[in-house]
Amino acid sequence: MFGYILRRLLIAVPVLFGVTIINFIIMRMAPGNPIDMLVSPKLPDAAREAKAIELGLNDPVYMQYWNWLKNLVMHGDLGYSMYTSEPVVSMILERMGPTLILMGTALVLGLLIAIPLGILSATKQYSKLDYIFVTGSFLGISIPNFFLGLILVYVFAVQLNWLPSGGMKEVGADGGFGTLLMHMILPIIVLVANVAGRNIRYVRSSMLEILGQDYLRTARAKGLKEVFVVNRHALRNALIPIVTIIGLEIPILFGGAVVIEQIFSWPGIGQLTLSSIMNRDYSTLMGLNLVAAFVVIAANILTDIVYAFVDPRIRKSYVGGAK
Repeated sequence: MFGYILRRLLIAVPVLFGVTIINFIIMRMAPGNPIDMLVSPKLPDAAREAKAIELGLNDPVYMQYWNWLKNLVMHGDLGYSMYTSEPVVSMILERMGPTLILMGTALVLGLLIAIPLGILSATKQYSKLDYIFVTGSFLGISIPNFFLGLILVYVFAVQLNWLPSGGMKEVGADGGFGTLLMHMILPIIVLVANVAGRNIRYVRSSMLEILGQDYLRTARAKGLKEVFVVNRHALRNALIPIVTIIGLEIPILFGGAVVIEQIFSWPGIGQLTLSSIMNRDYSTLMGLNLVAAFVVIAANILTDIVYAFVDPRIRKSYVGGAK
């Protein structure tokens, strides 16, 4: 198992390298440049040229990439924001906490809802309860996040004035856990609806496939109670596809942060990503893309590790492969 993880980590290095090259080329191909966002269009060309030289934008593209990669590998430095002149590492670390709080809470709550409801829907197939859960699942998937978010803000923040419309705390206040909780309710509802909607169907489908197996009929014939048949025997064997979907949820949520954080003014990675795109902040975007690629790779490796604990056959195959 250790050898397998080590191989996956070694493979991740060229993958990250390739991702940075592609991102760097795409950003340079996009229209506009940081100079247009930093200086007045009325400035003479000489001043604009001096600013471009200062930022290294006049160098060939391959030289710009080499300088960025050299600083990253040798010093762990992602450079400075072209828009705010702050260290990119500090900006990302400052925004990472709020994003992890929001996305982590949404993922846990969404799965706590989806897994029991998916199991119940499978065991009550074609019942009214099954139809209700499946319909709710389709609604959770179908309603766009931005649309549901705007409706919730209009109803609960504007009309009823029950909840804050955005941010993590009140303006000018230090805030506390209670304040943070109140500000999290609306974005969490949007994210949980989407996560639960996607996963109820997957859990239901996975459980239905397992519930028809012969060994479960044998377990019932031996007199085992249905709750033990479902939760002890069926669920464990249905966990492999479920774990796969959970592993995919992590990068999906990370990417979805852009929309949700913008709607609810949540000061996280998503909001930083959008502002960097609008300001053509190349150095910050490169750092954010590197973090996103790392999250995807880490989620895949973590999923493979969980596979080994869920299914002993996979663990034995890892050991056999290592030998």
